[in-house]
Amino acid sequence: MPNMSHPHILTSLTEREAITDALYRAVLGFDLNDTAIFKSAWIGEDVTFVFNEEVVQGLETIRTRFLVPVGPMDTTHTISNVRVDLKEGASTAKVNAYALAQHCPPGKGLDPNGPKFLASAIYAVDVVKDKSDGVWKIGKWAMKIIWTQGDTSIMQTLA
Repeated sequence: MPNMSHPHILTSLTEREAITDALYRAVLGFDLNDTAIFKSAWIGEDVTFVFNEEVVQGLETIRTRFLVPVGPMDTTHTISNVRVDLKEGASTAKVNAYALAQHCPPGKGLDPNGPKFLASAIYAVDVVKDKSDGVWKIGKWAMKIIWTQGDTSIMQTLA
């Protein structure tokens, strides 16, 4: 099996890549059930996650509400159509992206007949360059589900 450890900070990224890496770290946290890399994606405790119309405040509440139920699942989050709005010299930026997220109950991902749930979403993410370490991090992440397919019972913990 390949080494699945992932550093929280990548030093060879361009500014735009570093901005999108904040979002990539967050979804990697879901896919690996890795609290440390998930938390590394956020600017601090006073952050916001908007799931459709539900506003969730605070990193620990976000972690408990979303990472705790999704993290143990067999998941993949694929990000595409990423657009970054960064003004020259700014320490804030906006990221828009599409996502496809495949969810399977823990240990069922390789079962071809196992239950699966696929969701397509659009993300709007506000990121901030952390003054303490120079790393771009999420301040607010708004996610709107566009369509779903499959066994919705897999996601009942998020209902």
